[in-house]
Amino acid sequence: MDTPSPETRGPWRVAALYHFTRFEDFASLRDPLDSLCREQGIRGTLLLASEGINGTIAGTPGGIDKVLEHIRALPGCADLEVKLSTASAMPFHRMKVRLKREIVTMGEPDIDPRAIVGTYVDPQDWNALISDPDTIVIDTRNDYEVAVGTFVGAIDPKTASFRDFPEWFRRERARLLDASRPGNEKTPKVAMFCTGGIRCEKSTAFLKQEGVEEVYHLKGGILKYLETVPEELSLWRGECFVFDQRVTIGHGLVEGSYTLCHACRRPVSAQDGASPLYEAGVSCPACHSERTDEQRASYRERQRQEMLAADRGQAHVGAVQADDRSD
Repeated sequence: MDTPSPETRGPWRVAALYHFTRFEDFASLRDPLDSLCREQGIRGTLLLASEGINGTIAGTPGGIDKVLEHIRALPGCADLEVKLSTASAMPFHRMKVRLKREIVTMGEPDIDPRAIVGTYVDPQDWNALISDPDTIVIDTRNDYEVAVGTFVGAIDPKTASFRDFPEWFRRERARLLDASRPGNEKTPKVAMFCTGGIRCEKSTAFLKQEGVEEVYHLKGGILKYLETVPEELSLWRGECFVFDQRVTIGHGLVEGSYTLCHACRRPVSAQDGASPLYEAGVSCPACHSERTDEQRASYRERQRQEMLAADRGQAHVGAVQADDRSD
């Protein structure tokens, strides 16, 4: 069982982190990291693979500091990329340290962001790049994330999974990069972005390997942009989906207005919540047609059990499923 958190009230510190490095025996890193997180009352998910570490965790500021200190002491992790924010309530139900083949799954085994990657663009320089008519801007996130918010003029690949991105790009490459398009006399630059930056490490490496020369990505991802760029100067529209119980965040990394459908893990807007197809814990307009009556009956019972557990001040085991979706 998780060690109870030393504090019962927020704000909680949330750390989104990743780093590509070579772990010769990544499995041996799991237990010490897991033990430290539980000792410090940390919750969330950390992924370990031979290519590095990725995840989001939450806890007290002191607990997060101790875990980050431990991770930075791992082989090659001194320059760990971290985005810090806060949450008014603990955004995770439990702690998990998982062993994976990839820390972000693209399904392209020859891609190595340590060897080749696109050009990083600081948030304060991002607006100028994506406003350039010779730049194509691509949102590398999944379709349900893009629906919540994105940058002005960004292309939505409408992918259900990051695994779909390589196939989408290979299929659309000629249309996207054709220098003979009306009004274009040269091959455009490609600028890409994602939530925290990790998917762009692989997507830019992929494009470079595919022979695209001018490839750029937003350093620190959307999170860093929303943290540092004033809202009045921002080219971001909407909110940013995050993989925890906050669901979405906005400028200044404040908590957003969406809730989560506990049947399909998609974000639910106020308009969605008013739909006759929405039932808390059971269905939303996006997933209602994807589920059977039997499945909805099962979800309805799970929701009932969660409400009873909440009345007793406990977390129902079914709620931990909310932590199982990652970047």
